[in-house]
Amino acid sequence: MSTWLLLTITGLGLGAMYFLIASGLSLIYGLMGVLNFAHGAFITVGAYASWWTEAHLFSGVHSITLRFLLAALMGLLVGGVFAALVELILIRPLYNRHIEQVLVTVGLSIAFVALVQGIWGPDPQAFAVPPWLHETTTIAGAHIPNDRWIEIGTAAAVLGLLQLFLRRTRYGLIIRAGVENRAMVQALGIDVRKAFTLVFAIGGIAAAVAGVLSGVYFNVVGPDQGTSLLIFAFIVVVIGGLGSIGGSAAAAVVVALTQQYTNYYASAGVGDMVVVLLLGLVLLARPRGLAGAVVGARA
Repeated sequence: MSTWLLLTITGLGLGAMYFLIASGLSLIYGLMGVLNFAHGAFITVGAYASWWTEAHLFSGVHSITLRFLLAALMGLLVGGVFAALVELILIRPLYNRHIEQVLVTVGLSIAFVALVQGIWGPDPQAFAVPPWLHETTTIAGAHIPNDRWIEIGTAAAVLGLLQLFLRRTRYGLIIRAGVENRAMVQALGIDVRKAFTLVFAIGGIAAAVAGVLSGVYFNVVGPDQGTSLLIFAFIVVVIGGLGSIGGSAAAAVVVALTQQYTNYYASAGVGDMVVVLLLGLVLLARPRGLAGAVVGARA
């Protein structure tokens, strides 16, 4: 029982990171029709910005917890700004030109990994976090690392905030209306381009949150960390339904738990293969994913 509970909570923590990445992907694609292969760079930006600012900018702060929180906030800020700049400079001229979007975002992803390796080297960097995050809480005999609770709670908060943003705020309504009929919204004197830049910034912040939490989860940050996590996030998005944030949340749980259980009860690495097989089965049985979403603000 304790082993199963540990695997389940750990799997939910991993699923939380998958969802945080997938939510940004799903938001950007669902609202804007942009399949962003550079999303892994947003993860890396958030992770490295948090790591660097903690070691250099906030090194004089004596409280480890406060230093970590300040560095994490800086990582989110840098991730959001970086994503907004990508939209302004690279994506905005390429709306409705999907092949060019793919080429540009893939190229940016490759170039960014090379840039990070050139500056900080290819080796992972130790990620300092408050010691209590690596302590455990015992439940039913299972010693569960505390950081798993933080990851799960953060993902749940992000899911709720995204739903509120899209359904209850002015900008959320503008974005949804702009996707349906951009010309009409612009005729009303509303600049839809600013709203679309905001979508990219929000997606970048969600990815940066995943970058920071991945540093906590793995204890290190590395140049390829964003790319490796992005692969499973894409699987989550496809299984959940392109453009569906709720579907991505459900799929993240299914994928992470399948991966955890299979890797433990079968053999290490088998879980990755089973997840790919699960993707194939979903595509054969339900090509539009679990939520059956289409482009156009389905949440």
